[in-house]
Amino acid sequence: MALLSTLQNAGNAFLLYLGQLAILAGETFGSSFAGRIRVKLVLQQIAEIGFRSQPVVIVTGAFTGAVFTAQAYFQFASLNMETAVGPVVALSMFRELGPVLTGIMVAGRVGAAMTAEIGTMKVSQQIDALRALAVNPVDYLVVPRALAMFISMPFLVVECVACGVLASYYVGVEVLNITGVYFLANTQKFTDSSDIIMALTKGFFFAVVIVFISCREGLQARDGAVGVGRATTATVVNCSLAILIANFFLTMALNIVFPAGDR
Repeated sequence: MALLSTLQNAGNAFLLYLGQLAILAGETFGSSFAGRIRVKLVLQQIAEIGFRSQPVVIVTGAFTGAVFTAQAYFQFASLNMETAVGPVVALSMFRELGPVLTGIMVAGRVGAAMTAEIGTMKVSQQIDALRALAVNPVDYLVVPRALAMFISMPFLVVECVACGVLASYYVGVEVLNITGVYFLANTQKFTDSSDIIMALTKGFFFAVVIVFISCREGLQARDGAVGVGRATTATVVNCSLAILIANFFLTMALNIVFPAGDR
């Protein structure tokens, strides 16, 4: 009975959490479509989320592509399939590694910062002050961050994938001596626009996950500095788990629309 009660409580808490995310998302999209957009704040958040996240994304994509190329080469060399390294790495970067790794890195860098900033405003009663001044906290805090994340995330995914593919080419051709012509020809043959669409689609969905979980944790923060730290940790953990779980269902759905074997 104790186990059933624990599972029931956990299920109720999870449903409550999803409900809070849905309400926040509904208010955010409603404010966006109503035209209550602060352009200056959106541009500031694009600079923070997109521009300042580039070094992390570039390093992550480049070294992921490089190490994956090396590992694939060492396995394929025994089968005399070295020229297959290019398309394998490219497809992996486009369809899985690029969007997922970008999402996790952005969640760790930007999501945690969002939660800490909003959570600090919450525990120091600055959000209550906004309400006293007839300013909707969702309009002022969440909408600019959401729009900036929706705009920035697909570009960051493309940047991560591009750096991974370029690093793969350099390691494969210049370090491991794979014939460059065959490397490029096979990569071009087995990748197409559907792979780019899949990467961008996943990037957008991960942006939705990151921004609403981060803002929700910040708006629910309490108990002073300890509560803000707890909320920041919850943001990174929840965003990472949500990205990995959502990635599975997105992969299953998108591969029905864009099958990898349909070239």
